[in-house]
Amino acid sequence: MIPNLTDSIMMKLYTGKDYSRFSSIFVCQKQGSFFYLVAFMLLIFSCQTKVELEKYQVLESLRINQLGFFTNQKKIAIWVSEEEEKEFWIVDTDNKDLILKGKTSLNPSSTFSGKKVQIIDFSSLNKAGKYEIIIPLIGKSYPFEIKKSIFENLGKASLKAFYYQRASTPIDSIYAGKWSRSSSHPDTNVSIHSSAADSYRPVGYKIDGSKGWYDAGDYNKYVVNSGITLGTLMSLYEDYPHYFQELTLNIPESQDRIPDILNEIQWNLDWMIGMQDPSDGGVYHKLTTAKFEGFVQPIDATHERFVVQKSTAAALDFAAVMAQAHRIFKTYSPQNSEWYLKAAEKAWHWAEKNPTAIYDQNSLNERFAPPVTTGAYGDKSLDDERVWAASELFIATHNLDYWKVVEGSNLDFILPTWSKVKWLGYYSLLRHSQNLSNTSPIWIDHVKLQMQQAADEIVKESRKTAFLNPMETQRSNFVWGSNAVAANQGILLIQAFKLFGEPSYLEGAFDNLDYLLGRNSTGYSYATGFGAKTPQFPHHRLIAGRESLGPIPGFLVGGPNPGKQDKVMYSSSFPDETYVDDLESYASNEIAINWNAAFAYLVNALQAIETE
Repeated sequence: MIPNLTDSIMMKLYTGKDYSRFSSIFVCQKQGSFFYLVAFMLLIFSCQTKVELEKYQVLESLRINQLGFFTNQKKIAIWVSEEEEKEFWIVDTDNKDLILKGKTSLNPSSTFSGKKVQIIDFSSLNKAGKYEIIIPLIGKSYPFEIKKSIFENLGKASLKAFYYQRASTPIDSIYAGKWSRSSSHPDTNVSIHSSAADSYRPVGYKIDGSKGWYDAGDYNKYVVNSGITLGTLMSLYEDYPHYFQELTLNIPESQDRIPDILNEIQWNLDWMIGMQDPSDGGVYHKLTTAKFEGFVQPIDATHERFVVQKSTAAALDFAAVMAQAHRIFKTYSPQNSEWYLKAAEKAWHWAEKNPTAIYDQNSLNERFAPPVTTGAYGDKSLDDERVWAASELFIATHNLDYWKVVEGSNLDFILPTWSKVKWLGYYSLLRHSQNLSNTSPIWIDHVKLQMQQAADEIVKESRKTAFLNPMETQRSNFVWGSNAVAANQGILLIQAFKLFGEPSYLEGAFDNLDYLLGRNSTGYSYATGFGAKTPQFPHHRLIAGRESLGPIPGFLVGGPNPGKQDKVMYSSSFPDETYVDDLESYASNEIAINWNAAFAYLVNALQAIETE
């Protein structure tokens, strides 16, 4: 005998719908009435409204995260439309059932181009499944999914992307599938460029610069950009070590005892160690050809490769990375861990003796030959590199000389980029503050306050934007590599969430990911291979001549960039719309390891938080 409950209560429990109009029929008063109730429920389920999805065309103006959402996550789509508010439906794509009805709401904020938008909030839908949004008589969204592990495969792919970027090794089909390739750029006989020559290593002297990752769409390797890349990836591991214990990427080292994320990091660390001159601790700025190779496969890119001038920026970024690697690899490889720390301290001392060794490529080319015209990564302001290196070395050694450098630094929040790395150090200090008894608690509190204020500002201002995301809070966010700005905003918000537990910070990080995966002014999911509308022609030499294979999955392209430095034809000049899926568009459609590191942090951190 079941309790004396009306069917409307029972049915609402089972279906989430109100069936009170049937209450006079199904009050459970008699023995056996449960079976009648079950029969009625089956009837109701079988009679749910069906939607003929095939009658609807995809509505390009309906912008949504094209992967999907966690079950309890805020779920927002944006409809770019001049229409009045309309009814929307959520339809289960497996059985064509209409699951949810709602009404769009006009957002008073317009896009940068003045377009009106409407908000579709379906956060109440928390049942796992595959869905589409329907605007009746108008169109439908791209499909999306709701499930607990929704970002796991994307997170893996964003890390596996680094494997595809490896130099000096074959990329085998057992790990890479159709994107396999022959070994290229052994880099065991790299020439000392005239700008880097000294009495110990004269012009033309050969060194081993093997391993490492190709930096971006080209085949060169840059210490400065490897700095923020490795710093971000190692921070991801430090923040969520348990998540990565079992996360396998199907790379050659997957069967060893070291987490795969650390195996991949190790590949680039090995190269960076080779970029340090053991005689004095200085670090060569980059390993490069004199000019960019053509758009060819790496095995066909055979021009002479050089290491160029040692620079203060390279030495400080190197010192920071190696000090961080020292603590991360201590458990897995104690010998390497100590080696990293010694290398870090040597680089620091070189930088202290050579504080103004700026890499100025134009000046270099006036004095040395052959001229070098590849990516400069020139940085004339080095206070932030010094703070980052000192932060990591202080955590590693507890030497107060390093703390003095940190304590006297400016605490204003600056979102990390390759040339602004101070807050990578502050993130690390906050991460380890409980183990640093000889720091100033007041100083730590000031850093926390700066982070909190920055996070609060982003969250507050994003609510005033058309797409309800942090990227639109400032036009200046749309620069070369703007998608990395979005990812690094997400990292800030996750760091703030970890410290303060404020739910709006986590929601803001999801807003950044929603932006990157389709809730934006172009309608693209900017991650190759993930989503219904993704880049097909990224500026990436690894797919040169093999475009028919499609792009390698897991790469974040640069994103909208009103600078348009590549002179490719764009359909818009508005900052959030200046993106084109074109092989020649290195200004908006290239890939880069530092961008992918920030993206990998955002995706994997959100999945790790959900898994905890």
